[in-house]
Amino acid sequence: MKPKIAFNWKKMIEHKLFFPFVALAIILLFDLIFIPGFFRLQTKEGHLYGNLVDILRNGSTVMLLALGMTLVIATGGVDLSVGAVMAIAASVAAILMNPVIIGMKLPPDLMKFINDPNFTYAPLWQVITVTLIVATFCGMWNGLLVAYVKIQPMVATLILMIAGRGIAQLITNGVRIQIFYEPYAFLGSGWLILPFSLYIVALVFLLASLLTRKTAIGLFIESVGVNARSSFFSGIDEKKIKLLAYTFCGFCAGVAGLVASSNIRTSDANNIGLNYELDAILAVVIGGTLMAGGRFSLLASLIGALVMQATTTSMYAFGVPANAVLAIKGVVVILVILLYSEQVRSFIRRFTAPKEARS
Repeated sequence: MKPKIAFNWKKMIEHKLFFPFVALAIILLFDLIFIPGFFRLQTKEGHLYGNLVDILRNGSTVMLLALGMTLVIATGGVDLSVGAVMAIAASVAAILMNPVIIGMKLPPDLMKFINDPNFTYAPLWQVITVTLIVATFCGMWNGLLVAYVKIQPMVATLILMIAGRGIAQLITNGVRIQIFYEPYAFLGSGWLILPFSLYIVALVFLLASLLTRKTAIGLFIESVGVNARSSFFSGIDEKKIKLLAYTFCGFCAGVAGLVASSNIRTSDANNIGLNYELDAILAVVIGGTLMAGGRFSLLASLIGALVMQATTTSMYAFGVPANAVLAIKGVVVILVILLYSEQVRSFIRRFTAPKEARS
């Protein structure tokens, strides 16, 4: 019986979700001990509220970015432009709903649609469709530079990272457009027992899972990440696989831009998605996907995003100043990455191995 138990322990430790769950559990244990009432949930008008719900709601944008970033990193690349693509998506959506606001002079009937929560120049389906097409095209642009022009991923995506916010400003003529359209605002700030943004994350996660686990695409992505040249000689078109990964990453950034702008009800090109690319990359790394590429887990990346958001929420609840949160988040990331070190893994294997094997 003992060898069977040892085998189960080993199987659990080697599982992709083990270390992300451990990291999240450590943070939540800290909250349980040092922050009274952190786990308290309450219901208002049929909706759940509390710190745990805030972690899920505020982490939804990073979770969306992490889904796309996982596929990119699994191919051995990286996308530094997702935050800028979020800003572009927010600007495109806002200009479709309120194009008159970007003029040099505000229209005399401005109050008409400020006081009308159902006013919009373009219907909601058109706003969402056009925005996602633009964001997906941005991802495709990155993919073309990386896969076909053979520019290093960091350099290729840095181009759009730098120019993206300028493009977002050009779209709105440098104006932060306020969003009054309530159906659009529901995407990021609406509730159906839980925040509506969580259902959007679940839908994108389901789409990504079907794409990578129910077809051969997931295997092709891992193969390209491990050895692109060998994949080519095996009959896999590594250029198309990389193009697909970056395109999907752009799509996810577009969805995240919709959620973020609808939550704050404005197209703030300077701040929407700012530094989110770093959180997305760290979430994927915490989820166990190697920066060199290879095997990946979408669910582990989502848990990694929750680790990042749980750290931020816990620090705010603990009274840590906002300017110190980034430093503490960096320490947490270092500790989590240490969990993945081979020394720690070897120690856990020896600790959980049966006595006969240790002797």
